[in-house]
Amino acid sequence: MLTDTTKDAIRAAYTRLKDGLPGFRARASQGKMIAEVAKALAQEGGAAVIEAPTGTGKSMAYLIAGVEVARAQKKKLLIATATVALQEQLVQRDIPLYLKLNGTEAKVALAKGRGRYLCPRNLAMASNSLNETSQMGLGFDADLALWTKPPQERDKKALSKLADLFDRHEWDGDIDSAPEPISDVLRPMITTSAGGCTSRKCAHFMQCPFFAARRAVGDADIIVANQDLVLADLTMPREEDGFGGVILPKPDETLYIFDEGHHVPSKAIDRGAAEVYMSTAVRQLSRLGRQVHAAYSLTDKEVIGKLSLDAGDQKLQELSNGLEELEREIRLSWLPSPDDQEPMYRGSLGQLPDAWVEHARALYVFTGEVERWIGAVRRAVLEMTETGPTHEALSRELGMALERIDRQVRTWRAWSATDGDNTPPLARWVTMSNDQQLICHASSVSAGGLLRSILWGNASAVVMTSATLSAGGNFRGFADAVGLPDESVTLSLPSPFDLATQARLEVPAMRSLPDAREEHVQEICDWLADNLDWNAGNLVLFTSRVKLDRVLQKLPIEHVRKVRAQGSLGKAQLVAEHIVDVEAGKGSTLFGLASFGEGLDLPGKLCETVVITQLPFAVPTDPVGATYAEWLESRGRNPFIEVTVPEATRLLTQYCGRLIRTETDRGRIVLLDRRVVLKRYGERMLKALPPFTRVIEKVA
Repeated sequence: MLTDTTKDAIRAAYTRLKDGLPGFRARASQGKMIAEVAKALAQEGGAAVIEAPTGTGKSMAYLIAGVEVARAQKKKLLIATATVALQEQLVQRDIPLYLKLNGTEAKVALAKGRGRYLCPRNLAMASNSLNETSQMGLGFDADLALWTKPPQERDKKALSKLADLFDRHEWDGDIDSAPEPISDVLRPMITTSAGGCTSRKCAHFMQCPFFAARRAVGDADIIVANQDLVLADLTMPREEDGFGGVILPKPDETLYIFDEGHHVPSKAIDRGAAEVYMSTAVRQLSRLGRQVHAAYSLTDKEVIGKLSLDAGDQKLQELSNGLEELEREIRLSWLPSPDDQEPMYRGSLGQLPDAWVEHARALYVFTGEVERWIGAVRRAVLEMTETGPTHEALSRELGMALERIDRQVRTWRAWSATDGDNTPPLARWVTMSNDQQLICHASSVSAGGLLRSILWGNASAVVMTSATLSAGGNFRGFADAVGLPDESVTLSLPSPFDLATQARLEVPAMRSLPDAREEHVQEICDWLADNLDWNAGNLVLFTSRVKLDRVLQKLPIEHVRKVRAQGSLGKAQLVAEHIVDVEAGKGSTLFGLASFGEGLDLPGKLCETVVITQLPFAVPTDPVGATYAEWLESRGRNPFIEVTVPEATRLLTQYCGRLIRTETDRGRIVLLDRRVVLKRYGERMLKALPPFTRVIEKVA
């Protein structure tokens, strides 16, 4: 409950913010958000979803409310974001500013997953391996070699520099702030996963950046983490009972704020997804067998995990045979069309052929037995009193093998499970890679059930916020996607900007629709060539790489020279070059896909026109979305109206939000898709967009 003392503390903090920030302008939306965040967090099991458009000042709003409520209740405040950029903004700017203005102190920690920190053990092993040219590894077994191919000279230099700076305490081991570019080959060699980590058994434990960050999290009052890590923690079973509190503070002692909350449903679904590359899995089992032999030899044990080496070999062989039998069964009953560029077999309503399911049931048993045995083998290696580089490498390899086996366990469990009567089925499907390898997949189709059990019914209180969570103020789609409790608060705040004056939404008189691909591409090119101010700052958004590339091919060369297309360089470099050219008066136009439509901040003259080439409907071949749509249809519901249109509306609103970033911005949004005028759902989408001035041209 929100006490008078806490209310007074929140009011005082807001007053100090107003008095301390130069040029501060009070906004009704921010005040309303502070009040609703405070009420939700102060209530045990409180839940609120708040849509706060650009300019609301939402980070300061939830800090003012969250810090004071957490302090009053003696709980942790955890802010979960979807991007590293927002995490850094909060830790380096917003939170220190809030604490400074209020003359108060709080311990703040940034929490990331293991893969975003240097592993000192792996760094040392990789550095040492450069001197062992015979195997580029540790000399014990070729299977423990570190380098998959001879290292490039740039990787050698980067490795040497990173090791030197870390040893001299001039780099803290945060991969995101590495002083040297880390290639895709080098990164997995100097980081680690949970399976590859030996924790306190590691000789480098006290110097480990990940565990240093973990210790800081334990002491912190305010924790900033990425959503993936928070969801990973919430899905981890505790030894005593319940879920969560393994990596991060216990959920019932934590107030959660999910910023960029529109990412939560997809990230939660990804947490439960699993896949098995069939041929690769068989090869990895052969490699694992050799590593297990090495473990039995090193530990000098005849029996580990109640199995002799021969009995363990038999378990691995049974699993390998089972994988090959399932692959043979799939290939006999599924013949992809030669015309399919991305061959896929998807089980209708998640149901696979009975023969496949029977094989999956057997594989679920086999993988479970192998997982328990390999876990025991790894523990035996870890518990050895005499250790060295070979033991370190072997424990790492066995740990990563356990992670791979766990993915198999989850896949085969999903393939052999029976779906509930009143819940959406799991999506189950098979794809074929370019090298003809079969890949078996499984995934939940909705995050609602998972989030109800691990988050809403587990946390002390939760607030989700973002600039776009609803479809024109209707939260039904988002509420279903996250399993929002019925009694939760949902609130859509008005924009603090005068959008009707500052922005114009134009729908030109296009004669073709996006499904007429070449004709629509040509009309996009014609409109851009004739109507875009190429000497200004512009953003053009596409829903597919194919269409983006096709437009670039057909645009006049003098315009192409002023285009910076996503993928040609890193996003940060593209934006930096765009800013330089616009500020120099040369003009620059960014061509981008969905990631450029969310989170890109180009105020003022950096972006005076946003062109949206077509409505951002989801790809219809997505097996997760297709399975969910089938389930809705089976219950007499319309997935296009209930899911597809609201999600496209939310994305469209996000894209439009790239234009007006401050009170002084001016510009136009151009939508080159006449479906918003011609289709019945289009009127609903237009009505849900912010109140820009509308200019809809008529086709002559």
